[in-house]
Amino acid sequence: MTIDIKTLKVEPRRQTYANIARRFGTDKPASRYEEATLDVQATANFHYKPLWGADHWHFDERRTAVVMKDWYALRDPRQYYYATYNIARANQYQATERNFDFVEKRGLLAVMEPAWRDTVSFYLLPLRHMEWGANMNAADMCDKGYGTAVTAPCMFSAGDRLAMAQIIGRIGLALDGNSGASLDRAKEAWMTAPEWQELRRLTEDTLVIKDWFEQFVAQHLAIDGIHYPLVYGRFDAEGQRVGGAGVSMLTEFMSEWSGEHGKWADAVIKTAAAESAENKALISGWFAAWSRRAADAFRPLAVRVLGEQAGPAAVEEALGNLAARARKLGLDA
Repeated sequence: MTIDIKTLKVEPRRQTYANIARRFGTDKPASRYEEATLDVQATANFHYKPLWGADHWHFDERRTAVVMKDWYALRDPRQYYYATYNIARANQYQATERNFDFVEKRGLLAVMEPAWRDTVSFYLLPLRHMEWGANMNAADMCDKGYGTAVTAPCMFSAGDRLAMAQIIGRIGLALDGNSGASLDRAKEAWMTAPEWQELRRLTEDTLVIKDWFEQFVAQHLAIDGIHYPLVYGRFDAEGQRVGGAGVSMLTEFMSEWSGEHGKWADAVIKTAAAESAENKALISGWFAAWSRRAADAFRPLAVRVLGEQAGPAAVEEALGNLAARARKLGLDA
């Protein structure tokens, strides 16, 4: 008996899903990112308006003053959807775990000068509360935003913020021998220390911004644009002179994340601002107000860490660089 094996090629009836076919036609294969993002959000057949916000539907373009012809134009240049996001973050977190092991085995935190160790505890550990505020902001943007292209990355950002709050908490435990006393002192500083009160006020005020796109500009561009270059750039560089290499290793996740995250925030804001003169004016005004406020809020902390002269200069440098970045995005800054 002989067996004849043949190859049979089955042609698919269409190349992609209906949400992609409506945009690009039935014969165009789509990327996984496009399939998981474009026109995924529900737009019809809602039964009732939510009781907590009866003026709007569950997904409503009117929750922001920004107007877009197509909200799916606000795409993520990283092309993150659930799978690619988790793969990227898993790799980064594995590197973070290795850094913690390395620092612990070699006692790198113990070689810091005692004064700088206290400084790190004061300027770094309370930031876990700011990250928690940013987590809530990003979740709120996901809740109120329109279009999966922007709401999905907002939810990813919320997860990232929680992760960074946890990393900072682990650094505190590494500094105090896992007693937790450093985190208690950090919370007390967050609640009462003069250098932290404007930052706490800033964080709390962003939690109640009604327009989600203004919240996006305030958090992802204005505040982050001062926070990350100052803390993980200028403050960290100061620590290099006094044995702070261990802290640099433990906060490498934040340094890498801010650059990647900034590309997404920039792409969203640049596209929205280019949509119309009205959008540009709105976003420019929001950026001007929140970036100046962020700089003013960080100034007392910078003075505490860097000194009376270097502190304000570092803040103004960060603000100047942020304004230059905003101009590249088409804003008036």
